[in-house]
Amino acid sequence: MRLKKIVAAAGAAASVLSGVVLGGSGSAAADPGCPSLYVVAIPGTWETGREKGVQPGMLTGVTNGLRAEVDYVTYAATAFPWEGNVYGASKKEATDSARDLVSAMAASCGATKIALVGYSQGADAAGDLAAEIGSGSGPVAPERIAGVGLISDPRRSVTDTQVGPAAPGAGAGGPRVGGFGWIADRVRTICAIGDLYCSTEENDFVTRFAGFLAQSSNPNPTSLWKYQLELGAIMTDLMSQGGLPTLQAQLSDDANQQRAKQLEQFYGSGTHQMYGSYPVGGGQTAITWMHNWIAGMA
Repeated sequence: MRLKKIVAAAGAAASVLSGVVLGGSGSAAADPGCPSLYVVAIPGTWETGREKGVQPGMLTGVTNGLRAEVDYVTYAATAFPWEGNVYGASKKEATDSARDLVSAMAASCGATKIALVGYSQGADAAGDLAAEIGSGSGPVAPERIAGVGLISDPRRSVTDTQVGPAAPGAGAGGPRVGGFGWIADRVRTICAIGDLYCSTEENDFVTRFAGFLAQSSNPNPTSLWKYQLELGAIMTDLMSQGGLPTLQAQLSDDANQQRAKQLEQFYGSGTHQMYGSYPVGGGQTAITWMHNWIAGMA
C-alpha cells in the first residue's frame, strides 16, 4: 500500500491500518502508479477480527487473481454482546473502515474506479456504504463506483438485482431505506435459497423484529428517522396480516418449537457457507460469478 494512502487512512481510523493489498494493480491513465480498479472487500461474521488480522474467508475466491488493488477490511466481526461488540457496533466499524479506505483511494487516485464486495455481515456493511454513496452523501461521487457485489446480504431488498435462482422474501434486517439510489444499476446480490439471513419471508414477523433489533443495536442518533421508517414498515405489514394476534400466534409454544427446529436444520445444512459451490447458472458458482463480474470491471 502506498505511503500516501496509509497516512490518509490512518488519520480517519486506526482500524484501517489492518488492511492489506492483494493481487496486482493496473494503471489509471490520469495518474500513473494508481490502479484502474480498487476493490474493498469485507468478510463476514467471525471470518476476521482485531486479533485475527486479515482473513479473506468466503471472499477469497472472489478477489484472488483480480487485476486490481484489493484491500480487506478487518473489524470486530461479532454479533452478540458477550463477544465484545453487538452486531450494530461491529457492522458500523466495518462500514466506517471501508469508508476510510474508499476516501483515501479517491483522494490519491482521481481516475481509479472503486468496487465493493461483502459477505454476510460484510455484505450488510458494504451495502450500507453503497447506499450512502448512491444517495450522494458518501465519500465519493456515485460515478466512481464500478460495482457492488453482495453475498448473503441481511438487508437484501426484493427490488435488488439478484443473480442466480430467486430466493424468496428479503433480508432478515429489512431493506435499506431509499435503496441504492444512483448506483442501483451497478449492484448485484446473491442469496442462496434457504439462507435465512438473506431470505426471510414477509410474514415471518418474529424474525423481522429480531433483525430490526440487531440492526439498531448500536443506534446512531442521526439515523433515528430511518429506524422509525423501518419499524413502521414492519408494523404496517403486521397490521395488514392480522395485527397482534398474528404476532402472538408466531410466539406460541408450538410456533417457537417449530422455529427452533427450522433454525437447527438451517445451521446444520451449512447453506450460509455454501456459496463456493452454490450454482447461479452458466456453470458458475456464486463465488466464481462474482469474481468474473468484478474482473470485468478492471
